[in-house]
Amino acid sequence: MAQASHSVAPVSASERRLLWVAGAVAVVVTAVGVGVRAWGHSMGTATSPFVVAWLPRIDPPWALAAVAALGALIVLGPALLRGPLWLYLGGLVLLTTAAGLTLNAARQGTYGWDAVFDLGPGGSFEAKNEYLPGLPALQYGERFFLDRFAEMVPALPINVGGHPPGLMLFIEWTGITTAPRFAAMCIVATVLTGPLTYALARGLDVAAERARLAGLLAAAAPSLLLIGMTSADAVFAALGTATAALLVRRSWWWRGAGTVLLAVGAFSAWSLLAIGAFAVLVAWRREGLRVAAVLAVACAIPFLALNGALAAAYGYDPIGTFRETSDLYDRSLARVRPYAYWWIGSPVAWAVMMGLPTAGAWLIAVARRDTGALALAVVIAISALLGFTKAEVERIWLFYVPLACVGAATVLPLARGRLRWVLGALAAQALAVQLLFQTIW
Repeated sequence: MAQASHSVAPVSASERRLLWVAGAVAVVVTAVGVGVRAWGHSMGTATSPFVVAWLPRIDPPWALAAVAALGALIVLGPALLRGPLWLYLGGLVLLTTAAGLTLNAARQGTYGWDAVFDLGPGGSFEAKNEYLPGLPALQYGERFFLDRFAEMVPALPINVGGHPPGLMLFIEWTGITTAPRFAAMCIVATVLTGPLTYALARGLDVAAERARLAGLLAAAAPSLLLIGMTSADAVFAALGTATAALLVRRSWWWRGAGTVLLAVGAFSAWSLLAIGAFAVLVAWRREGLRVAAVLAVACAIPFLALNGALAAAYGYDPIGTFRETSDLYDRSLARVRPYAYWWIGSPVAWAVMMGLPTAGAWLIAVARRDTGALALAVVIAISALLGFTKAEVERIWLFYVPLACVGAATVLPLARGRLRWVLGALAAQALAVQLLFQTIW
């Protein structure tokens, strides 16, 4: 069961050794990636295992605003762990919004909020790979789009072809068809992820104060602040966290709602099926194999029903879509990213960009066999070993970050002074990465 008390055991000598080993692995993996590139070769990204490029840049007024907003998060955040729940949730939303917006404007002003989606002459080189360039595929209507989606995958922008059609249909129905609107959707999703992380922690039996800490860690996570605010994967992170929060509850009414949300989420991102696996592992550990098996079947039913209904009514081919997506991935940059490096490089990049204090605390939670932390470790190990994702996990695995924050919250201190040091380290990492590197998203 997850940690449910206000106090936690001090970090043991063996746990310190674990952190030293993990840190050494991260350093070696990064050194190999940088060294290989220095010798004129490549692991498939500019700064392996990360998808960033050294490019210092600053917009001084916005950088000062980011320092102020991050400072407010550090100073005021710990105070939110006590007091009315409405104040905690409202404060978390305000602090996350301020920190995320100012931080993403610290390089090039407000244009940094939607540059990655801007198809104009001054837009990001990545914009052509995002969702908005895929909108012409909907010009003949949703029925045609669903019927021919599998056949269209090779010709669609990589992010559209790399996912099921759910998000494309959503942005068409809601009119989120411009760069500013799309960016606003991602920002809202990121801001909501903190409160949703709190709900997930409560579902995992974490005490209220530590559940609030989990939400605060998500709000301060560098990868969510930097990449979530400017990436559609923020939507998947919010969806995944909400789904997990429902599926890990013990009530079958909540679990039933979670299975439906899982089907909806997986219709937008294949990767969100991993949330179902996470919930099943949690149920196995808490309630036994029988309950876990029932939950696995319950998760499968709405997913199969939704895809079957769309196939019958609109001609949608989920199997063909998955095959075409797999083929598209095999022909993408993944083909030059060696498995021998990325099976360990991907988890390193995800953990480091999540925030070093959070990553270290999550590893300790895994060592202490915390239910949620252990389940996530298994899911990440499977994701890495199967090679479904080689690199870009700072973005693609964004939905794992809230799950890790819950585990970390069972280990990190609640004392305001010590917690401010943790938040300060997360804020400093986020600001340093933003000002020194081009993160694409």
